[in-house]
Amino acid sequence: MTLARQFPLPFDETPRYAPEDFCAAPCNALARSWLDKPDAWTNGRMVLWGEPGCGKSFLLHLWARSAGAVILHGKDLRGVAAPPRTAIAVDDADQVPEETALLHLLNAAGEAGQKVLLTAQAPPARQVQQLPDLASRLRASLAVEIAPPDDAMLNALLFRLAAGRQLILNAQVSQFLLTQLPRTPAALREAVARLDRAALASGGKITRALAGQVLGEWADRAEVIGG
Repeated sequence: MTLARQFPLPFDETPRYAPEDFCAAPCNALARSWLDKPDAWTNGRMVLWGEPGCGKSFLLHLWARSAGAVILHGKDLRGVAAPPRTAIAVDDADQVPEETALLHLLNAAGEAGQKVLLTAQAPPARQVQQLPDLASRLRASLAVEIAPPDDAMLNALLFRLAAGRQLILNAQVSQFLLTQLPRTPAALREAVARLDRAALASGGKITRALAGQVLGEWADRAEVIGG
């Protein structure tokens, strides 16, 4: 029986967003294709959407780095921003505390001719905004989904995450993790981080038994937090 629903996310480590750590896969191919042609974005804007942990923030950071864009975080977006001098990337744009701030930002970017990349968990058509003008601006943007990861991507990501920590996961451990965890990169990153800490503490290698213990303690901790 899978324990997938019991694990708290997101994981507690800050990702590096290094290009070599990104896993290109069919589930993100469409998004990568559109990121390479910002001049084709509708009204100079693109909303990259998908479930938590699908890689939206990773792609946003990679694009911002290549485009020389400033990165803003939706939850911190308040007030009226100065006219942008560069392209803009707004991560978690669906979590802004002040909708007027995002509206002003989109208007200012449009007037300045700057590209805007936004991420969200749902496409603009399924988001709920109090400001009709903001809803209109977002819906008049290109919206591209990052689909849930497939088995090949999850296997590749798990291998890469383990290798990055110089960990060896045998086939039994890998299969156990992939069947027990939520099918998201965020869950895999957290699991590998916890296995790394557990292996260091025990001074031994990562076994199926250790993986089961780590996931069990993680799930138990989630139940305590949730009450």
